[in-house]
Amino acid sequence: MTTTTAAPIDERVASVGLIRRLLVKPELGSLLGAAVVFIFFATQSSVFWHANGIANWLDPASTYGIMAVVVALLMIGGQFDLSAGVQLGTAGLTTAILTTEYNLVVWVAMLVSLLVCLGLGFLNGYLVIRTGLPSFIITLSTFLMIQGLNLGITKLITNTVSVGGIDQEPYYGGPEKLFASQVTLFGQKYYIAILWWIVFTIVASYVLLRTRFGNWIFAVGGDETSSRNVGVPAKRTTITLFMTVSFAAWFVGQIYLFRLTSIQANAGFGFELIYIAAAVIGGCLLTGGFGSAVGASIGALLIGMTSQGIVYAGWNADWFKFFLGAMLLLAVLTNQFVRKYAEQTRR
Repeated sequence: MTTTTAAPIDERVASVGLIRRLLVKPELGSLLGAAVVFIFFATQSSVFWHANGIANWLDPASTYGIMAVVVALLMIGGQFDLSAGVQLGTAGLTTAILTTEYNLVVWVAMLVSLLVCLGLGFLNGYLVIRTGLPSFIITLSTFLMIQGLNLGITKLITNTVSVGGIDQEPYYGGPEKLFASQVTLFGQKYYIAILWWIVFTIVASYVLLRTRFGNWIFAVGGDETSSRNVGVPAKRTTITLFMTVSFAAWFVGQIYLFRLTSIQANAGFGFELIYIAAAVIGGCLLTGGFGSAVGASIGALLIGMTSQGIVYAGWNADWFKFFLGAMLLLAVLTNQFVRKYAEQTRR
């Protein structure tokens, strides 16, 4: 009589329960957090959940979200960009100065501004792969240099720390409609940046989950050496990710410029931390190789709700930074739990 031992089930075809599948989703924690924050502030102020209130907290969430989804891709690829915020200022300042001070057609000025930002992104990526230094150090250096250039060049050319009057320039109407117009939905006006936020999230999610480049991002962030050994173009992927962040910074810079019709030399300063916080709240690991664009977008939504919810609740706006820090800490602890759980499910 012979006995047979059941062969172990391959994890790739093993049945996985619904709860387990949900728990390993990187965006689950941010989604639950956003629901809790919405309910909390909705109970503090009725304005928060009315159409006008929703429009007000979707507005900051949209610009945070555009940047957060591309910063998330970079973080999944195992890198950071601390210069993302000040590049936003560079983008707006370059367009404004070339248009108002040098009489360049606004569309041409925008193109030059885009090339400047893409050049900064390429520089960040090239220095990271060329020197082997952590991207934290490289982009901290470029952050300080770009911040100084923004202030120094603006004061040198305009004798002030801001540039305005772009709404007086020819062809202003076209970019204004593209970046700063409003659309009416159910009687409430919403900035078009909200639509762009949705577009960026969809495109980033598709690239990350449905393309070869998305696989490269996960591979490089998980183990760069191993990914390079199996043919992944790690250097090209890293540079492309940095340039993508710079493109998004240019885009958001144009939104701020054409909405406000002026821009300060310190525009974007400190925003890089909010973008990283949104990505982490959305499930991105600081070690790379794990995360989602949708989660980062939800993280930005959570931050937008918190920033306006505090105002509607009648609290001092200074509490926003406390809530942001608390949410970030909670997100890191949650992500740590999810990573350990995900590793256990593969055994």
